[in-house]
Amino acid sequence: MTNTDTETEATEKAEARNPHAESVLALARAMLRDTLVAGGVTVAVAAVVATVWVGVSGLLGAVVGGAVAMGSALATVLMMRKTADLPPMFVMVVALGGYVGKIIVLFGVMAALRHVDALHTMALAVTMLAVILVAAGAELRAFKRTKIPTLIITDGR
Repeated sequence: MTNTDTETEATEKAEARNPHAESVLALARAMLRDTLVAGGVTVAVAAVVATVWVGVSGLLGAVVGGAVAMGSALATVLMMRKTADLPPMFVMVVALGGYVGKIIVLFGVMAALRHVDALHTMALAVTMLAVILVAAGAELRAFKRTKIPTLIITDGR
């Protein structure tokens, strides 16, 4: 293979890359990292507080609530990674549909777990809410820190 062939291959690969997908994947990596750290700390703090507050059932409720909420947050990252190569408008459709689906699943899980005696319901609910809010904050922080291109279109004035 000559030097010209190598350069041609490199150029073709560069042209084949989807800049939108690269931005989405960079954001997904940052969101994953920030969500795992912030969410993990939140679950740990909630587990300690719930254990002191109500004992073992509080610990179990906090751990289960944290696991469900972290699963929800990580589902967002998974959806981003799976749809990164799709057109931006379709990614938005998936994001909105995924959000609605996650809300329905979270309410269903809460309703089902409410009747499990081994879990303290309030510890589960408070931990789930705290982790979801912290994960949303971590996602926002990741977005603000990630250097992704933003297109601003003006009307020419």
